[in-house]
Amino acid sequence: MTAYDDGNIFSKIIKGEIPSEKLYEDANAVAIMDIMPQTRGHCLVIPKAPSRNLLDASDETLSAVMPLVAKLARAAKAAMQADGVRIAQFNEPAAGQTVFHLHFHILPMYEGVELDLHSNRSADKAALAEQAEKIRAALNAG
Repeated sequence: MTAYDDGNIFSKIIKGEIPSEKLYEDANAVAIMDIMPQTRGHCLVIPKAPSRNLLDASDETLSAVMPLVAKLARAAKAAMQADGVRIAQFNEPAAGQTVFHLHFHILPMYEGVELDLHSNRSADKAALAEQAEKIRAALNAG
């Protein structure tokens, strides 16, 4: 298996080297808005422990982060008034992984609305900030 590279974008976000629209942070993970969202309210949960993906993550990391994935999914669904929520996680290039630090996508889903393609273009910062504020409010309320 390929070794973990701590120069990846999520490692840099965790270390505070790259800014992000942060939703939540604790000792185990950080939750942020996806800057190239596929849907309104698309956010990420990123464990702080270094691992390429689920295949090399420790059981301790997974057990610490999964409650946050569920909590953020509930908050994003409520805040975005979505009809459902999809959780996505990719392992290795053949499965679609492009950033090699374990992360979970929280994708609010809307009836009759297809996901946008993940692009190389960042979303409008004001729109992300507005969505983030709604999700943070839902996290605090729940």
